[in-house]
Amino acid sequence: MTRCGSLDLSPGKKPLEPEIKLLTAEIDRLKNFGCLGVSPSLEALRDENTKLKYRLNFLRKSLLDERNKPVKSMININGRLQKLFGEAIKAAYPDLENPPLAVTPSQQPKFGDYQCNSAMGITQMLQKTKEQKVNPREIADNIVKNIPDNECIAKVEIAGPGFINVHLREDFVSKQLSNLLVNGVQPPAIEKRKRVVVDFSSPNIAKEMHVGHLRSTIIGDSMCRLFEFVGYDVLRLNHLGDWGTQFGMLIAHLQDKFPDYLTVSPPIGDLQAFYKESKRRFDTEEEFKKRAYQCVVLLQSKNPDFIKAWKLICDVSRKEFQKIYDSLDITLIERGESYYQDMMKDIVQEFEERGFVQVDDGRKIVFVPGCSVPLTIMKSDGGFTYDTSDLAALKQRLFEEKADIVVYVVDSGQSVHLQTVFAAAQMIGWYDPKVTRVVHAAFGVVLGEDKKKFKTRSGDTVRLIDLLDEGLKRSMDKLKDKERDKVLTAEELKAAQTSVAFGCIKYADLSHNRMNDYIFSFDKMLDDRGNTAAYLLYAFTRIRAIARLANIDEEMLQKAAREADLILDHEKEWKLGKCILRFPEILQKILDDLLLHTLCDYLYELATTFTEFYDNCYCVEKDRQTGKIVKVNMWRMLLCEATAAVMAKGFDILGIKPVQKM
Repeated sequence: MTRCGSLDLSPGKKPLEPEIKLLTAEIDRLKNFGCLGVSPSLEALRDENTKLKYRLNFLRKSLLDERNKPVKSMININGRLQKLFGEAIKAAYPDLENPPLAVTPSQQPKFGDYQCNSAMGITQMLQKTKEQKVNPREIADNIVKNIPDNECIAKVEIAGPGFINVHLREDFVSKQLSNLLVNGVQPPAIEKRKRVVVDFSSPNIAKEMHVGHLRSTIIGDSMCRLFEFVGYDVLRLNHLGDWGTQFGMLIAHLQDKFPDYLTVSPPIGDLQAFYKESKRRFDTEEEFKKRAYQCVVLLQSKNPDFIKAWKLICDVSRKEFQKIYDSLDITLIERGESYYQDMMKDIVQEFEERGFVQVDDGRKIVFVPGCSVPLTIMKSDGGFTYDTSDLAALKQRLFEEKADIVVYVVDSGQSVHLQTVFAAAQMIGWYDPKVTRVVHAAFGVVLGEDKKKFKTRSGDTVRLIDLLDEGLKRSMDKLKDKERDKVLTAEELKAAQTSVAFGCIKYADLSHNRMNDYIFSFDKMLDDRGNTAAYLLYAFTRIRAIARLANIDEEMLQKAAREADLILDHEKEWKLGKCILRFPEILQKILDDLLLHTLCDYLYELATTFTEFYDNCYCVEKDRQTGKIVKVNMWRMLLCEATAAVMAKGFDILGIKPVQKM
């Protein structure tokens, strides 16, 4: 009946996030049993549920205590400079409200390492608010004079109309790189550890996952990985379409095709074909249509036989979905529309009591200020709608989950609907957008190479499982073209095949701005030139091979990181060192705007900057006659290691698994 027997409910056990996720899933499962009228007895369920909730609350509190302890973090250099310049501007111009603060990495070495461009904006503010005409260079000079003492700036220069060029101290950069090597790649410092709910993937029961689900699944997983890396408490939710009128026709068809389904598990092999058969009958057979509606009523009244039929259909889909999630290394907690059914009535009542409901032809609708389309929270027949379930889901996430951030990774076509739901939640007072962040992380559609919606030659939607299989085939062909099958073991070749196939599919999606449509092309994504996963994965294996070929192991690198100074005398060493240390500011930007292509662009820049460094700076020097190693420049080996470490963490956030040999 339950997996509870495998869980240690004693309060002394060390809290672990996987156990929290397991407990959350178990409570959800028990809730479905309870609300859907399935045996065992409700008393037994309540008793078990209470134990699980007690354990879950204990674990969450312990985990929160653990997370609130001071942790190591990487300095966000851009953030540090913004703080310094913010203080300088405040000291120089104390009467200005919200003066512009703009600090960015310099595009050319001759302009220093970073640039503060606030002086021109302040000039415009002074002209508008105080009617003062001031030369921007004077303002820049005032700002520079007020920069507090600090450990990171070597010098500043004023250039052009008032640009402030910032040169970092070499010992500061060297120290930050040493810290990275000793402590590992750490997240940027965050003010508060937050509770985050991410709603993503969300396929429909009885329908196969198709290419349209690819983006939500990949983008949502990567966002979760980023939130988890910075230390947030993340709930990954799969809002399955597992309830609704379509289950009436599916259950009616199940009864006809497998009349003994209650005692013998029906061998439904192809659920998509099963769905199409039931839909055809629903559209053409009037008697079947009537029975389908009766089945919906019996399902919604929680008749045990119909609940069992519903669960059987859900289980078949669930197994198919899991094959895809396993292939792509995606973890989710299933919490479909059925989970919120018992909350719907209260949602309608709450909106009615607050006077927000109007009746239109028997429907109960809610008009939200600023939104063009009202929400229908109850149909004329008394049934609930997607609007009702989405409101119930949002309220549960805000009040029961106590989320600080709720992210919906859903296609752009749902923008109007979701913005209306969010606005209704604010109108009724469920959350204040200044305190709680509820956001629609919208994305465009996947196009074929003809720039039309990606479909098969017959015009059907591309099945996701077929797409992944094709990716595996093409990646093996690519590896064999490069004759990697002659130098890798069978196990190494298989690992490389999987890494390239799924890495390329994920990266092709994530490297585009999610707001835009993108063209799906295996040829482009498997190209090992340019900004592709294939190029980055090959670059990563080459970097990792440098130390291996020089017979330097991890222990030697760790010892050198603790004892050796990182010399950054060569311009390419300096450029690479600074690029490595931009990692925390890149992550902070993504936490702010949830645009993951920024990380892809950064990893590509890091890989190309490394190539420049490696082409110009000898890491390992060999005798030209014998080929024997005569000298190892350990500080350069450490730069190789730091580059690989940051790339590995970047891959991890993108959900890509690199391999040591390719």
